[in-house]
Amino acid sequence: MIAIVPGCIAILVALGVAGAILARAPVGRWIVYGGCLLVGSTSLVAGLIAIGGPTEHLVLPLGVPWIGMHLRLDSLSGFFLALLGLGAAGASLFAIGYGRHDQEPQRILPFYPLFLAGMHLVLLADDTFTFLFAWEFMSATSWALVVAQHKDEGNAHAAFVYLVMAVFSGLAMLLAFGMLAGAAGAYTFDAMRAAHPTAGVVAAAFAFALIGAGSKAGLVPLHVWLPLAHPAAPSPVSALMSGVMTKIAIYGFVRVVFDLLGGVPWWAATIVAILGGIGAVLGVLHATMERDLKRLLAYSTVENIGIVFVGLGLAMAFQANGFPTGAALALTAALFHALNHTLFKSLLFFGAGAVLHATGTRDIENLGGLIKRMPVTAATVLVGCFAISALPPMNGFASEWLIFQAILLRPELPQWGLKLAIPADGALLALAAALAAACFVRAFGIAFLGRPRTPAAEQAHETDIWSRAAMGIFAGLCLLTGLFPGAIIDLLAPVAQAMTGARMPVQTGDPWLTTVPVASSRSSYNGLLLFLFVAASGGLAAMVVRRVGSAVLRRVPPWDCGFPDPSPMTQYTAASMGQPIERVYGTAIFRARSTVDMPAPGDMRPARLTRTRSDPVWDAVYAPLGRCVTFVSSHLNVLQFLTIRRYLGFVFGALIVLLAALALWQ
Repeated sequence: MIAIVPGCIAILVALGVAGAILARAPVGRWIVYGGCLLVGSTSLVAGLIAIGGPTEHLVLPLGVPWIGMHLRLDSLSGFFLALLGLGAAGASLFAIGYGRHDQEPQRILPFYPLFLAGMHLVLLADDTFTFLFAWEFMSATSWALVVAQHKDEGNAHAAFVYLVMAVFSGLAMLLAFGMLAGAAGAYTFDAMRAAHPTAGVVAAAFAFALIGAGSKAGLVPLHVWLPLAHPAAPSPVSALMSGVMTKIAIYGFVRVVFDLLGGVPWWAATIVAILGGIGAVLGVLHATMERDLKRLLAYSTVENIGIVFVGLGLAMAFQANGFPTGAALALTAALFHALNHTLFKSLLFFGAGAVLHATGTRDIENLGGLIKRMPVTAATVLVGCFAISALPPMNGFASEWLIFQAILLRPELPQWGLKLAIPADGALLALAAALAAACFVRAFGIAFLGRPRTPAAEQAHETDIWSRAAMGIFAGLCLLTGLFPGAIIDLLAPVAQAMTGARMPVQTGDPWLTTVPVASSRSSYNGLLLFLFVAASGGLAAMVVRRVGSAVLRRVPPWDCGFPDPSPMTQYTAASMGQPIERVYGTAIFRARSTVDMPAPGDMRPARLTRTRSDPVWDAVYAPLGRCVTFVSSHLNVLQFLTIRRYLGFVFGALIVLLAALALWQ
């Protein structure tokens, strides 16, 4: 099975070349996106087979001459390969229709399949050189896609920030593997697995892996690129970056921590769990106050990445304390939520792309009434909103419920850090779930319900059949994985067994398809029965209302505080719906301020309401760092005007310093 994946990578590279040649021809879109759809479907099947199959190895005469290119396909890489294939197939199906609206396809078609090829190679890499090459290749091609629409306001800045963070991520991963390789130069992963690193090496490798993978995944406080890059990229690429690329980063973290290191100390688990909980709350708070639809979804990605890292932190904590059953439950829950996030976030970015194409705007304040003009898009986006809000019986609830079960399962851990961090994470996740529901009630209600607020929303139309098919398939998958979570848990069992040495009990053997994470006496969940109950009770209520009430369809003006006014300005706005949350949390966390400029009597100026909000992470970390870099670079600029003698003097001085450092080191 492993031989299929390099073939898929070769096909993707060939599609990139074809995209460069045929970018301006209509057939180029069909060839590139159609080919990526077939490759993604193949990767999905290959990954599903590899999850339960034996570990396969392959060495190619490429890469570093004395090492070669080592490839490996095991249960962990098989799961993420299936996830990558699923996301790539869905995004490519959506792009077949959506791509015809690209104004500059020559900036997208060559790099889209190359981006997929880089992610495939990351999952197969079994040596340091191959992994880092694929990691940087993935970053470079995704940057090219982010900067593709560079003429739009803010996109060039977003691409610059993304490039800086991508380089920083690659450097951190290089240092992590450098620590694992050691002085012996054990560049293959098999050699790293066989090594016995000291506690200091483990700590350093963990820290660098967390920084490198966390910055690529969007973990707070390394998330600043994500709300800039996702809105800047074309919608199919946004779906891939949010739904798939962030999971490739999670794969890199899991591979280093659970596989190459074989576990980390309890304090490392505490750091991961705390960062995940804080990131979940900060991400959804940002999303609740956003009016740009794609930026809102990007901040929601920060939230869900935080939830995944909470699960990973719990798994690390249980593993460090010799509790493999709890580690298997927490790791399964984290990977399950990663899969669910791929499904509902891809679906929502597809919906955002359809809305953008139909109206020409991402500002939800300028939308409204789209449910009548885009009924299929509205229905599928509503499913995605239910799923991402963790409402049963959708898939988002199933995975978050499993994470809560892992929190409640915790034994009496001896470390005070974990005793405080795990209950705090439970409270933070509960708050994040409630805020996520409020966030997407606001987003869907303002964008799709009510009356159109602008002529663009009034003239909106449904998207093409390819885009609707992609959204319909992912909406159906969100429902199916929520109704039958036991099948996903059993699918992930080989991954948990390989990483933690334990697995969850078999779920599909229950005749009622009930999910029992530990024991039925503790907790259980049945999504199918819950769905049937909701459908039956809702159908019964509708039938009673129709039989007892009037069957005549009546259209009346909406309630508007007793003042009939046909203007859509009387409706609730996104700002007004988010204002209570902004006043409660935003004032302290985001320094949100509202300033009213009310002219004096007789002054003909209009009154103005100015609202400001800032990102505390950006203001505290990245803005001062940027000013420091600007200051140093401006003062070092004089070096480019020196004479040749002074340049030679600098080189000689640097050589002396390096030789002295080497002598002291030995």
